[in-house]
Amino acid sequence: MKYQNPVIPGFYPDPSICRVGEDYYLANSTFEFFPGVVISHSRDLVHWRQIGHCISRNSQLKLAEGHMNNTGIFAPTIRYHEGIFYMVVTNVAEGGGNFYMWTKDPAGEWSDPVFLNTPGIDPSFFFDDDGKAYYTGTGSPEIYLREIDFEKGELVGETVKLWAGTGGAYPEGPHIYKKNGWYYLLISEGGTERCHMLTMARSRNLKGPYEPCPDNPVMTNRSLRLALESVGHADLVEDPRGNWWAVCLGTRPFGYPPKHNLGRETMLVPVDWSGDWPVFGDHGRVLEEFETDLLPKSAEIPDDSQNSYHDDFTSEKMDPGWNYIYNPDWSLYERSAKGLCLHGNEKSLKDASVIAWIGRRQQHHVSVTKVTLEFPCAQDGEEAGLTVFMNNRHHYEAAIVCRGGKRKLIFRRQIGSLEKTECELDCGEAQVTLRLESDLDVYRFSCQKKDGSWESLGEGEVQYLTTEVGGHFTGNYIALYSCGNGKQCQAGALFTDFSYEGKNAEK
Repeated sequence: MKYQNPVIPGFYPDPSICRVGEDYYLANSTFEFFPGVVISHSRDLVHWRQIGHCISRNSQLKLAEGHMNNTGIFAPTIRYHEGIFYMVVTNVAEGGGNFYMWTKDPAGEWSDPVFLNTPGIDPSFFFDDDGKAYYTGTGSPEIYLREIDFEKGELVGETVKLWAGTGGAYPEGPHIYKKNGWYYLLISEGGTERCHMLTMARSRNLKGPYEPCPDNPVMTNRSLRLALESVGHADLVEDPRGNWWAVCLGTRPFGYPPKHNLGRETMLVPVDWSGDWPVFGDHGRVLEEFETDLLPKSAEIPDDSQNSYHDDFTSEKMDPGWNYIYNPDWSLYERSAKGLCLHGNEKSLKDASVIAWIGRRQQHHVSVTKVTLEFPCAQDGEEAGLTVFMNNRHHYEAAIVCRGGKRKLIFRRQIGSLEKTECELDCGEAQVTLRLESDLDVYRFSCQKKDGSWESLGEGEVQYLTTEVGGHFTGNYIALYSCGNGKQCQAGALFTDFSYEGKNAEK
C-alpha cells in the first residue's frame, strides 16, 4: 500500500509517540495556543484522530502573553509505563520551565504540572529494564541525563553529560531507546529549518560513552529537491509485529525561494532496524509518498475527515480542533442553541494579548471556509469577522465594523507594521456570510449577496503570511474573532454554520 505525508497536516510539530497494545498515542507542541499539547490516537499510524489535550484547564498553566509563535509549549514527549501515561514538556515563559503531567486516560483530564528544576528544553523520559526512570534534556550544548523519582516528583542523583552531537547547530530533541543490549540516543541537529537532521549514537552503558553512527546523519532532506523539507525532531516506535516507525516534523514549501504557511507538520517514516543501526525512510530521506506492506490493512482505507469540517456550535462540548490564543477569558465566549457568541474586549486583533478569538489550523494549501455572522455593532471601533491569522502582526480579515455610527463590511491586511483597509462597503444586512478561499498564491475574501452569488472583498498574497516572512514555529489559523479596539464591545458577535473544505495543491 501507499500512504501520503504528512499523516497529520497543518501546524502539528514536534511529534512524540508511544504504543499501548494496538493503540498509538501522539503528542504535539502547541506554543501560545490553548488548550496545550495535542493528543491524537491511531490504530494504523496513518489515520489519526485528535482526542484531547494535556493542558485543558486555565488553572494548570499560565501561557506568556506579549509574544507570538515563539513562546509557550515546546516539544513534548509522551511515554507509557505500568498503566500510566506521562507527558514531559517545556513552557517557555517567565516563571515557566520543564514539567511533566500524567493520566491513566489520555483522552481525559491530565494531572496538574509537576515542575522540575532542570535547564534547557525538549525533555524526554526513559524507563530502563531495572525499574529506574530517567530524564534527558537539552543543555548547552550537551544532551544530559538524570534519574527521576516519580513518587517524590523530582530529579535525583548526578547530572551526566551524554553527547553533544556531530557538530551541527542546536543538538536537541533527545530520546533514548534500548535494543539488543544497546542504548541508542537519537537527537536532532542543524536547527528546525532547512538544515534539520537526525543523528544517532549508542552505548552499552546508559551513561556512556556514546559512539556516533558511522552513517550520520541518519535522516535528513537538506540540500535535496524534495517535496518535504526541514525534516527532523523524530521519535521511534515499534509496532506489535516488530516493525519500527518514526514520526517526525517537516514542512511542505512552495515557490522560490521556498516558503511555507501551514507550519511544521507530522510525517510518518518506515524504519529498517534489522541491522546494528536503523535506516530511516528512503536511505535516510523522508518522502511525500511511501509504499510499504508493513502497515495494518486499516491504513489502506481512505480518510477524508481532515479534508472537511462543519460546526454549528450547538454541541455540548467544543470540538478539540478549536484553539484560543493564550489562556482564554471564558467570559468572552458564549454558546447557545443559536451558535457561538463572541464578546469582544477592549483589545484589538493586532495586540499580543487575550482576545475573543477562536481558530482552527489551516491544513491544506487549497481550501474554502465559510461562516455566517450576525453582529449589530453600534459603538465606533467594534468589529467581528473571519481572519486568516499567522500572528498579531501578520493577518488578513473580512469583518463587520462600526465607523461613524454606521455598520461597514471591510477587508483589511496587516503585514508587520503595515496595515491597510483595502475595501469598505455599507452593510445593511443583519446577517452576513463570509467566504475565505486559499491556494498557493493568494487568500481571497468575499461575501454572499441576496441572490446567492459572491461579491469579492479583496485578496492578500500568501507569501506575506509565511514563516519565512513573519512567523517562527507555528502555522496559519483560520479564526473567528471580535474586538472593541479600545472599548469593550456592547454587542456580541454571533457565529453560525462554519464550514471548511480542503484539498492538496498541485505545485
